[in-house]
Amino acid sequence: MNGATSKVSTYAWAVVALLWPVALLNYLDRQMVATIRASIRADLPGIANDQQFGTLMAVFMWVYAFLSPLGGFVADKFNRRWTVIGSLGVWSAVTWATGHATTYSQMLCFRGLMGISEAFYIPAALALIADFHTGNTRARAVGVHQSGIYAGLALGGIGGYIAQTSSWRNCFTWFGAVGVIYSIVLMLALRDAPVAAGEVSAKNKSVTVGETLRALWLQPAFWVLVIYFTLPAIAGWVTKNWLPTYLADTFHLQEGPAGLSATGYIQMASFAGVLLGGVVADGWMRATPRGRIYASSAGVLLMVPALLGMAWAWSLGAAIVFMVLFGIGWGFFDCNNMPILCQIARPEHRATGYGFMNFVSISVGAGATVLLGWMRDHGIKFSVAFAGSAAVALLSAGLILLVRPRSEAELARR
Repeated sequence: MNGATSKVSTYAWAVVALLWPVALLNYLDRQMVATIRASIRADLPGIANDQQFGTLMAVFMWVYAFLSPLGGFVADKFNRRWTVIGSLGVWSAVTWATGHATTYSQMLCFRGLMGISEAFYIPAALALIADFHTGNTRARAVGVHQSGIYAGLALGGIGGYIAQTSSWRNCFTWFGAVGVIYSIVLMLALRDAPVAAGEVSAKNKSVTVGETLRALWLQPAFWVLVIYFTLPAIAGWVTKNWLPTYLADTFHLQEGPAGLSATGYIQMASFAGVLLGGVVADGWMRATPRGRIYASSAGVLLMVPALLGMAWAWSLGAAIVFMVLFGIGWGFFDCNNMPILCQIARPEHRATGYGFMNFVSISVGAGATVLLGWMRDHGIKFSVAFAGSAAVALLSAGLILLVRPRSEAELARR
């Protein structure tokens, strides 16, 4: 029995290792559009202004948002492993096709298709990790997985250099091909969690949309978590989609250095933040069942002075310091959302719950992305957006403290 336990534990971490490159590709593929904005606009004259370019980024987010609950439900009801593999294969093929787009309409189409395929990944992957990591390694496991996201975001900055030295089209062609190949690797190596590890049984096959929505929507704690997940994410999308442009304009940087600076510093700090945040949260859980809530709230509080500092940074060096602070705080926030959801939702509802959280959060973020493009076209400074994001982040840091976590025994009785 001890040997079996050790073997399951070893494979539980192997699952995280297998999904880490997928998380990297997930965000690398979507981030490159923001970092090679100038090259795309120069090659596709159909993009007339920055509001249209904001729409190009936002169409992915809208499609991704609206289909995230469906992606989560498919993972909960059917099979999380195949949901992950299928998502990776399709979005990588679409990424490859994006490198061959010749018009603005084709770019919009491919970004929408990428949103469809990527919507199925994150809810399924995080629920699969939670199935394997049922105890005091859950936040750490999610944190390690999420560090792949920040590695992908950081590498997204190299798109500017590839565009300068080769072609922006190669960014999508090369990384799309890598993703298709890696989906074959997952077919051979990735498994679903054992019934005992994931607490999943034949009951999942009878899970219905109505039953899932009742289990989630009738819980005030779930709605608090949805709002909490959404408010700091406004700042997250502002920095992901428009920080390269902000740095280029404010500090007179070229496309390559601006893209790498915007993605590199925040994402490297977030990489450290999710790893440290997972350790702190799991350690805090030994003292109180609210440990992950406290760790997440502390991270959001760090984001407030960071956003204000980025809004009025007096030099590139100062902006980098505030970007690092933001990244650490974001990491603490990001690695604890699924673990907190696991304290209020049963296993067969968790992927759907996270998908719905994505739906609300990204829909708001997409609107903010377009709004910032409109603000730029009308001469309104980015500092206004950063200051507003700091205000809503401060509000959310207190909001999450209202959630009362439940034990696994309490959830089993529901």
